[in-house]
Amino acid sequence: MKIFIFLNLFFLVNLMAIETPKYTIIKEVDSFQIREYTEYLTAEVEVEGTFDEAGSKAFRLLFDYISGNNSKKQKVEMTAPVEQKSQGEKISMTAPVEQKGRDGKYIISFVLPQTLNLETAPTPNDPKVVLKNNPVRRLASITYSGFWSESNYLENQARLMGWVAVQKLKIKGEPIYARYNSPFSIWFLRRNEILVEVVTPAN
Repeated sequence: MKIFIFLNLFFLVNLMAIETPKYTIIKEVDSFQIREYTEYLTAEVEVEGTFDEAGSKAFRLLFDYISGNNSKKQKVEMTAPVEQKSQGEKISMTAPVEQKGRDGKYIISFVLPQTLNLETAPTPNDPKVVLKNNPVRRLASITYSGFWSESNYLENQARLMGWVAVQKLKIKGEPIYARYNSPFSIWFLRRNEILVEVVTPAN
């Protein structure tokens, strides 16, 4: 039990030191925020399976890349969060819950250090791993703790979409599921987020 608590405290302390994408908070209400993100790079893999399986299927390929399976045999520092989103499914403001989290294709991404860009990052040796530049954009977010379950995700996605609608914002693209903690972390200490790009509709 003491070892389990130690491991969780270790990962919690290290999370505070791990690099994350930089952003400015534009608006904050309870667990909701609107953020302006700076540009950042991700390494991503497309996998098929259920919502809960997707992260495990992609992890080895992405971890191999940052561990040196790349053109420079370079180890890349681990950052947070790990991102997950559905592939090829557009979300509707009228029925947001039904559009996400069903069996299908998912994109799983590791965020890379801000010192790297498309020119300086080592090229993946595995063609399944693709580097992607994420431009400056505005994202609405909800932060919550708890298990990495599909039901927990869908419940909080519905809350986020409802809040976005109240703010009179338009959704652009698919929601992103962001996990910041190690699988060893205690469930109620986990930082989970759902983010979605938003724009102000033109009059």
